[in-house]
Amino acid sequence: MAKDWTAVAAAVNARMAERGVSQKDLAAASGVSVAWLRRLQKAEPGERGGPHLAAVSSALGWSADHLAAVASGGANSVVADPVADLRAEVVEVRDMLADVQTRLARLERSQ
Repeated sequence: MAKDWTAVAAAVNARMAERGVSQKDLAAASGVSVAWLRRLQKAEPGERGGPHLAAVSSALGWSADHLAAVASGGANSVVADPVADLRAEVVEVRDMLADVQTRLARLERSQ
């Protein structure tokens, strides 16, 4: 079965935009060259599998095998992680709210 590198490119580009990650930052975080990443983002011919693809997946916050699954048609790159991302954001907002409530209670006690 042929790999769907166009789907991989779309997934990588969308995730980078979603997270505000530059090519340079993603290349550094994943240990791949900017040139290799650029080819991946453009779905250009070349070697794209193995540890490089896993490293990019991980650096984007996905499981190491996520982009390989996208390439094989086994993962929906657009819907795979938004629920997990939203859950993480909800936890973060809850923590921030708890911190605000704690500070407000201290302020009220000090008056």
